[in-house]
Amino acid sequence: MAKQKRSPCPIACTLDIVGDKWTLLVVRDLLLGRTHFKEFAAGPEKIATNILSDRLSRLVEFGLAETYPSPERANTIAYRLTKRGRSLAPVIESITEWGLANVPGTAAKLRAK
Repeated sequence: MAKQKRSPCPIACTLDIVGDKWTLLVVRDLLLGRTHFKEFAAGPEKIATNILSDRLSRLVEFGLAETYPSPERANTIAYRLTKRGRSLAPVIESITEWGLANVPGTAAKLRAK
């Protein structure tokens, strides 16, 4: 997290954290109630497990998500968004609305658990 910023621009700094191809999709899944690695890996985008592991680690590193012992599965960790991570919900909603309005063939089929 002590990485040198490329500029003081808040957009650039935010994109350095969540601006890759996968991170906001992982945040979307967390907002939808997914908590376990296998649930994320089973998503329709077919994220590679090494990338998924990296993105979950980065979300934890930057304080957007946290791990906790899974209440459903012994000896397994689960993930959830922190307050800081949940503050991305309006961003996800705005991107969803924009995509529905401007990208033909899109659909918001996923719903929170």
